[in-house]
Amino acid sequence: MPFIQITIGKGHDEACKRELLTRVSRVASEVTGTPETAFRVWIVEVPATEVNVGGTILADARAQASR
Repeated sequence: MPFIQITIGKGHDEACKRELLTRVSRVASEVTGTPETAFRVWIVEVPATEVNVGGTILADARAQASR
């Protein structure tokens, strides 16, 4: 059974995460020809202070974008 782990910075709402899980599962099934019921997909959330994107801490980038 295939496993897919999605690691993202905390801060996404529940609706966003549910849609992400649903779409990833569906597309992985379509691409591989494996039944969707075989996939295990989960999200691991990391605090935004512990993620670096392009040399910038995610929490700092989000703070800057909200100004």
